[in-house]
Amino acid sequence: QVQLVESGGGLVQAGGSLRLSCAASGSIFSINAMGWYRQAPGKQRELVAIITSGGSTNYADSVKGRFTISRDNAKNTVNLQMNSLKPEDTAVYYCYARLSTSWNTSMYPDWGQGTQVTVSS
Repeated sequence: QVQLVESGGGLVQAGGSLRLSCAASGSIFSINAMGWYRQAPGKQRELVAIITSGGSTNYADSVKGRFTISRDNAKNTVNLQMNSLKPEDTAVYYCYARLSTSWNTSMYPDWGQGTQVTVSS
C-alpha cells in the first residue's frame, strides 16, 4: 500500500502565499514524477506543476512565475510554493506520483486525498 498525504492548504487573501507539502509512504520501489493537480468546482482536474526524479519541471501557464515546485527524492516528498495567489487559484489541490512498488512491476499513477486552497479577493 502506498499513501500520499498532503498538508498546507487553507484560506489566504489575494496576493498571499501558501506552501503545500506531500509525503509518499508505504511499499515504494521508485518514484518517477511527482507533482500537483487541482480541480475547481465545475471544472476538470488540471496539471499545476510536475517534477521528475531528475529535477525537470513543467508548469501550467497560469502559474508560471508564481508557483515553484521542489522535491526531496530521499524523503519522497514534493512541495509547492505558491506566491501571488489569485482568487482563480481556488481549488482542491491533489498530490500526484507516478511510482512502482517493486523492480518488476510497471509504474502507475497514485493520488492524494486533496487539500483545499481558497483565495479570497
